[in-house]
Amino acid sequence: MASPMEVRDTEVVAKAKRRRFSAEYKRRILQEAEKARSAGEIGALLRREGLYSSHLTTWRAARKRGELAGLAEKRRGPKPRPRDDRDRRIAELERELARARRNLERAEAVIEVQKKLSILLGVEFPEPSEKP
Repeated sequence: MASPMEVRDTEVVAKAKRRRFSAEYKRRILQEAEKARSAGEIGALLRREGLYSSHLTTWRAARKRGELAGLAEKRRGPKPRPRDDRDRRIAELERELARARRNLERAEAVIEVQKKLSILLGVEFPEPSEKP
Protein backbone atom coordinates (compact mmCIF):
# COMPACT_ATOMS: atom_id res chain seq x y z
CA MET A 1 0.00 0.00 0.00
CA ALA A 2 1.36 3.39 -0.99
CA SER A 3 1.80 5.99 1.70
CA PRO A 4 0.26 9.45 1.14
CA MET A 5 3.73 11.02 1.01
CA GLU A 6 5.06 8.60 -1.63
CA VAL A 7 5.62 10.20 -5.04
CA ARG A 8 4.70 8.13 -8.06
CA ASP A 9 6.72 8.23 -11.25
CA THR A 10 4.59 10.12 -13.77
CA GLU A 11 6.92 10.29 -16.73
CA VAL A 12 5.41 11.84 -19.83
CA VAL A 13 6.39 9.93 -22.95
CA ALA A 14 7.19 11.87 -26.11
CA LYS A 15 4.70 11.66 -28.94
CA ALA A 16 5.17 8.50 -30.99
CA LYS A 17 6.46 8.84 -34.53
CA ARG A 18 5.00 7.07 -37.52
CA ARG A 19 6.97 3.97 -38.35
CA ARG A 20 8.22 3.37 -41.86
CA PHE A 21 9.03 -0.07 -43.11
CA SER A 22 11.42 -0.74 -45.96
CA ALA A 23 10.40 -2.91 -48.87
CA GLU A 24 12.96 -5.54 -47.89
CA TYR A 25 11.60 -5.69 -44.33
CA LYS A 26 8.03 -6.12 -45.60
CA ARG A 27 9.08 -8.94 -47.94
CA ARG A 28 11.00 -10.68 -45.16
CA ILE A 29 8.07 -10.51 -42.73
CA LEU A 30 5.64 -11.80 -45.38
CA GLN A 31 7.96 -14.72 -46.12
CA GLU A 32 8.24 -15.56 -42.42
CA ALA A 33 4.45 -15.38 -42.03
CA GLU A 34 3.99 -17.76 -44.98
CA LYS A 35 6.44 -20.25 -43.45
CA ALA A 36 4.50 -20.28 -40.17
CA ARG A 37 2.62 -23.61 -39.99
CA SER A 38 1.64 -24.23 -36.40
CA ALA A 39 -0.95 -22.30 -34.45
CA GLY A 40 0.37 -19.18 -32.80
CA GLU A 41 3.51 -18.75 -34.92
CA ILE A 42 2.15 -15.74 -36.78
CA GLY A 43 1.02 -14.17 -33.51
CA ALA A 44 4.48 -14.71 -32.05
CA LEU A 45 6.05 -13.15 -35.16
CA LEU A 46 3.77 -10.11 -34.88
CA ARG A 47 4.51 -9.67 -31.17
CA ARG A 48 8.25 -10.08 -31.72
CA GLU A 49 8.29 -7.44 -34.48
CA GLY A 50 5.73 -5.13 -32.83
CA LEU A 51 3.33 -5.34 -35.79
CA TYR A 52 -0.41 -5.66 -36.20
CA SER A 53 -2.24 -8.21 -38.31
CA SER A 54 -3.50 -5.34 -40.47
CA HIS A 55 0.09 -4.76 -41.59
CA LEU A 56 0.22 -8.26 -43.01
CA THR A 57 -3.19 -7.85 -44.65
CA THR A 58 -2.22 -4.59 -46.33
CA TRP A 59 1.18 -5.87 -47.47
CA ARG A 60 -0.33 -9.11 -48.85
CA ALA A 61 -2.98 -7.18 -50.79
CA ALA A 62 -0.35 -4.90 -52.31
CA ARG A 63 1.74 -7.89 -53.31
CA LYS A 64 -1.29 -9.68 -54.77
CA ARG A 65 -2.17 -6.66 -56.94
CA GLY A 66 1.36 -6.81 -58.30
CA GLU A 67 2.24 -3.47 -56.85
CA LEU A 68 5.88 -3.98 -56.21
CA ALA A 69 6.05 -0.22 -55.98
CA GLY A 70 3.63 -0.55 -53.07
CA LEU A 71 6.35 -2.38 -51.19
CA ALA A 72 9.10 0.01 -52.26
CA GLU A 73 9.82 3.29 -50.57
CA LYS A 74 8.43 6.26 -52.46
CA ARG A 75 9.87 9.73 -52.57
CA ARG A 76 7.41 12.29 -51.39
CA GLY A 77 6.68 15.61 -53.00
CA PRO A 78 6.23 16.79 -56.56
CA LYS A 79 7.84 14.76 -59.30
CA PRO A 80 10.82 16.44 -60.94
CA ARG A 81 10.00 17.77 -64.38
CA PRO A 82 12.59 17.24 -67.12
CA ARG A 83 14.20 20.49 -68.16
CA ASP A 84 13.32 21.67 -71.64
CA ASP A 85 15.81 23.53 -73.85
CA ARG A 86 13.40 26.46 -73.86
CA ASP A 87 13.39 26.56 -70.06
CA ARG A 88 17.19 26.62 -70.04
CA ARG A 89 17.21 29.43 -72.63
CA ILE A 90 14.63 31.44 -70.67
CA ALA A 91 16.68 31.15 -67.48
CA GLU A 92 19.80 32.20 -69.37
CA LEU A 93 18.04 35.25 -70.84
CA GLU A 94 16.65 36.24 -67.43
CA ARG A 95 20.16 36.15 -65.94
CA GLU A 96 21.45 38.21 -68.86
CA LEU A 97 18.65 40.77 -68.42
CA ALA A 98 19.34 41.06 -64.68
CA ARG A 99 23.04 41.59 -65.42
CA ALA A 100 22.22 44.30 -68.03
CA ARG A 101 19.89 46.07 -65.58
CA ARG A 102 22.63 46.12 -62.91
CA ASN A 103 25.09 47.57 -65.44
CA LEU A 104 22.55 50.20 -66.50
CA GLU A 105 21.97 51.27 -62.89
CA ARG A 106 25.73 51.63 -62.38
CA ALA A 107 26.10 53.63 -65.60
CA GLU A 108 23.25 55.95 -64.62
CA ALA A 109 24.85 56.47 -61.19
CA VAL A 110 28.19 57.36 -62.82
CA ILE A 111 26.49 59.79 -65.21
CA GLU A 112 24.67 61.41 -62.30
CA VAL A 113 27.95 61.87 -60.43
CA GLN A 114 29.57 63.36 -63.56
CA LYS A 115 26.71 65.84 -63.92
CA LYS A 116 27.04 66.93 -60.29
CA LEU A 117 30.81 67.25 -60.63
CA SER A 118 30.51 69.36 -63.79
CA ILE A 119 28.08 71.68 -61.99
CA LEU A 120 30.50 72.03 -59.06
CA LEU A 121 33.43 72.77 -61.39
CA GLY A 122 31.38 75.10 -63.55
CA VAL A 123 31.90 73.13 -66.73
CA GLU A 124 28.92 73.25 -69.03
CA PHE A 125 28.24 70.72 -71.71
CA PRO A 126 25.98 71.32 -74.68
CA GLU A 127 22.57 69.73 -74.48
CA PRO A 128 22.37 66.56 -76.53
CA SER A 129 20.29 67.05 -79.64
CA GLU A 130 17.49 64.67 -80.26
CA LYS A 131 17.96 62.40 -83.24
CA PRO A 132 14.87 61.42 -85.22
